[in-house]
Amino acid sequence: MVSVDVVKPGMLTTLQDGGRSGHAHLGIGRSGAFDAPALRIANALCGNPRDACVLEITLLGPTLQFQAPAWVAVTGAPVPLQIDGRDLPRWAPVQVPAGARLSLGAMPRGCRSYLAVHGGFAGASVLGSRSTDLNAALGPFDGRPLCVGDRLAIAPDAASVSARATPGWWLDARPWFSDDPTQPLHLLPARHQAHLTDASRQALFAGAFTVQAASNRTGLRLQGPRLAWQAPFEVVSEGCVPGLLQLPPSGQPIVFGVECPVSGGYPRIGQVAAIDLPRLAQARPGAVLRFESCTLAAAWRAQQKRERALADLETRIAARLSA
Repeated sequence: MVSVDVVKPGMLTTLQDGGRSGHAHLGIGRSGAFDAPALRIANALCGNPRDACVLEITLLGPTLQFQAPAWVAVTGAPVPLQIDGRDLPRWAPVQVPAGARLSLGAMPRGCRSYLAVHGGFAGASVLGSRSTDLNAALGPFDGRPLCVGDRLAIAPDAASVSARATPGWWLDARPWFSDDPTQPLHLLPARHQAHLTDASRQALFAGAFTVQAASNRTGLRLQGPRLAWQAPFEVVSEGCVPGLLQLPPSGQPIVFGVECPVSGGYPRIGQVAAIDLPRLAQARPGAVLRFESCTLAAAWRAQQKRERALADLETRIAARLSA
């Protein structure tokens, strides 16, 4: 088994895959990579299945020591990538020599990057997934982030096929990464949106909301126009999914991330369309978010269009790697 040693863990680096679905009735969320397209593209560049286990890196990357040759790729937010001090491209298949140190620096933009390795990272599977759920303490390393001295295992054949990672080409990241504050998030109406005052409904779509420092994979706390109800009312706990926009008593919204609870009792005023969840993943503290009203039909069309584009890109990458 090929191993990788953690020399420096970075700010918050966790093992993530496509997530553990089908357990919400037990109170267990999906977790998984926050930026799903970045996960899929990193795995495609390494010749992996689309939901193979990768490292999700937050704001400041780790330093890793590879004990054998490997084939890696980094996608998501822009982050300096070096092997033994030599700069290398992101969004590209990259060879790592045996004994080399791979270092990822601080992200000047965005919030999360993804490091895939051919064969995927191994580790204990919990309920069918190797994803780390920090709140539930589920996943490899007992559900915690990486620490100095951790040893990561990857597929035993990774070294023998690393020569297929042909250098000299990379992908254009622009279709798959955006942190443009002028680009609004598409928001579907939720059941309690109509209870907002007229001024608050207008402010929800006309105002700007800043991501607060207390944000994480569970949810992004927003600061902006204070939203208010027409009159007090009571709600019962209901199911929750990533992208749900809730309004607590503070009047400042919270938008859920991939480690959100499976149920919650705050009123819900919107649902961020799936097409924009990767942009939530890349919204760092201080980022400005805006919302634009969206219909379910429009959200579905946008999601299907992206799915076709992703599948086409995966096919093209596979053809390039096998050429």
